Amino acid sequence: MTISQSSFSRVLPLEGATNFRDLGGYIGDQGRPVRWGKLFRSEHLAGLTEADLHQLKALGVTRSFDFRGVQESALEAYAWPDIQRHALSIEPTVVQRLQAQFLKDLPLTPDDAVRVMQDTYRDFVRHHSPRFAELFEHLLTDDSPMVFHCTAGKDRTGLAAVLILHALGVSMASIQTDYLLTNQHYKRVEKHAPAEHARVLPSDVMAVVWQVQPAFLQAALAVIETDHGGLTPYLERQMGLGPTALNQLRQRYLDAENLGSKK
Repeated sequence: MTISQSSFSRVLPLEGATNFRDLGGYIGDQGRPVRWGKLFRSEHLAGLTEADLHQLKALGVTRSFDFRGVQESALEAYAWPDIQRHALSIEPTVVQRLQAQFLKDLPLTPDDAVRVMQDTYRDFVRHHSPRFAELFEHLLTDDSPMVFHCTAGKDRTGLAAVLILHALGVSMASIQTDYLLTNQHYKRVEKHAPAEHARVLPSDVMAVVWQVQPAFLQAALAVIETDHGGLTPYLERQMGLGPTALNQLRQRYLDAENLGSKK
């Protein structure tokens, strides 16, 4: 992972949200780094403190893109004065699928959790591409600092970050590194997980659910490859990122100067 020298940090030390990360610094198209302070990813934002809001205001973050389902958003709404929140709802299915199996007295193992997570990622591509396309529409019309998030900031948010970074020309190695950073920085708070989940589902199964694995992302990428011929044609056909739009996106979110020109 290559990060440009900058006063910005990869992970913001917020009091009320973990896994709040800047996508800046990764090396994109023509050696130009992704701009710091423009694209942030996070878990849900319901726990932000006044100090957090002050820090985010200083960064100029004025809009959020919320991938949580309708009920998720309602249960943990966030009070962020002056934020422009856009709902890009993708309903959660992982826990529901696992509960359905468990309540039928069928065996439930960590391998089952991996399978369900992979199915969920495949569904992101097959059924929810329009939500990710909406995000790109906003990115192309306004380059003010923004944050996109879901509940844990790892799956719906994780795939969105993959698509953004690929569109900006970041290498797959760096993309995968960013994806896996969730396992270091996401800290699950028990009150954010409904108690019935902990009672019903085995802890070793939930341990899989609350992290990310390369196999999850690979499931989505395999569908993109099979159904669309790869990430680049998928972005063009499903996200509306043809050559002109792709160039516009890179002009907005990549530094103008090639990092290699700095000695």
